[in-house]
Amino acid sequence: MKFLVAYAGGTEMDKAVLALAEKNAKLFNATLYIANSMEGASEKESDDLIKIESKLETLKASITKEGIPCETHLLIRGLFPGEDIVEFAKDKNIDQIYIGIEKKSRVGKLFFGSNAQHIILEAPCPVVSVNKKIF
Repeated sequence: MKFLVAYAGGTEMDKAVLALAEKNAKLFNATLYIANSMEGASEKESDDLIKIESKLETLKASITKEGIPCETHLLIRGLFPGEDIVEFAKDKNIDQIYIGIEKKSRVGKLFFGSNAQHIILEAPCPVVSVNKKIF
């Protein structure tokens, strides 16, 4: 099996999503893909790219050490992040996608963010949405 984590860049939500994805990857003997999507990379964003790449490599080493096969990907394909994650899932034949949902206002509870909504509605596989409050 192949599980994909949509990684935002090291937030508390990312930790909660990764914890659940790792647990399930062990249970199902799955390969864990961790992908971060950036629409484009200007010179100004090069520092952010370096930071994200470093975080992804650190995650990969940590997860691999736990005995879980892992791949990390930094996606810079000019797509919105939600679109990018869905396309990546299609390209890699992903079996399940893990995303973080974090809305605190009453209205926010009714609507997901546009990227999360796109992933949930367009994904070629089941999507697990994680609210860090459960961890």
